[in-house]
Amino acid sequence: MAASGGYMLACAADEIYVDESSILGSIGVISAGFGFPELLKKVGIERRVYTSGENKSGLDPFQPERAEDIERLKALQADVHENFKDLVRASRGAKLRQDDPDLFTGAFWAGKQAVERGLADGIGDLRSIMRRNFGDEVKLKVVGGGRSWVKLPFGRSQGPDMGHEMAPFAGLNGQALWTGLLDALEARFHWGKFGL
Repeated sequence: MAASGGYMLACAADEIYVDESSILGSIGVISAGFGFPELLKKVGIERRVYTSGENKSGLDPFQPERAEDIERLKALQADVHENFKDLVRASRGAKLRQDDPDLFTGAFWAGKQAVERGLADGIGDLRSIMRRNFGDEVKLKVVGGGRSWVKLPFGRSQGPDMGHEMAPFAGLNGQALWTGLLDALEARFHWGKFGL
């Protein structure tokens, strides 16, 4: 998936190669939300919001929409969209099929169609493209995420049965159980920093 922000990032590359099933494009800007201005009244909840700055609570989902907030958002989106289009034009240059009316509409395409529109240079994977360009002696190192400090005591080095500490969970594939539990705790810890 290299669509929207993903495609924007891909434009930093000199060349872009994709899989036939890759999704590219979505050159546009979106802002979505919900409106609940009547819900609080129905439920009987009083909401209290205090701001400094008259536009600080613009597009608040618990307040009725204001035309000036929508106008401001659309102007911002138009600016960002123009910047995005300029970035794609500068990155892809003459490779881009300029006559395509759908190119900057937010539409997206699978790999082959994206190549035909000039959004990518070809179909291929990292290993084959690198070997084609630099020879068969190219060695690629797989880089994975670091091991979590939370999981270090429960790593594979202790073996599949995890020793006597895991005995109560032996029938449940103890290592998988503990790893899953630690993954969930670690994710909760990280999301908790954002109040989520």
